[in-house]
Amino acid sequence: MTTRPPLPPFTDDTARQKVQAAEDAWNTRDPERVSLAYTEDSRWRNRDTFVTGRPAIVELLAAKWARELDYALRKELWAFDGDHIAVRFQYESHDAAGQWWRSYGNELWEFDENGLMTRREASINDVAIEEGERRIFGPRPEAERGVAFPLR
Repeated sequence: MTTRPPLPPFTDDTARQKVQAAEDAWNTRDPERVSLAYTEDSRWRNRDTFVTGRPAIVELLAAKWARELDYALRKELWAFDGDHIAVRFQYESHDAAGQWWRSYGNELWEFDENGLMTRREASINDVAIEEGERRIFGPRPEAERGVAFPLR
């Protein structure tokens, strides 16, 4: 059986570790790697799309990162309890036409006893920004880990 520490029940420290690990993985933009954090039958709601299982997760992420170019993400722990974590996040990317976007969202995560995510629900809103308004550039530098990001 695959385990993905830290394992639930989460503490403040282990919940923060789980959130940072997710941020780090998503910033690789590698759908296969990211999918390994989820159970084989993980259920997702991502915006208005519902998928189940790792192959569908890989397909969704591959399409996402083909569309959302130069994607860079920041996640922040919002709350946790037992085997659940709530996260707020922001990411920036641009489309093929060169329009930059900042996407704001919230995620609800549920984990199994092995630390794999069984359920992910993400609500996301996009705001058009000018390239000069960008503030998220690549993976988070070590010195910025655990630092809250501004709302706007």
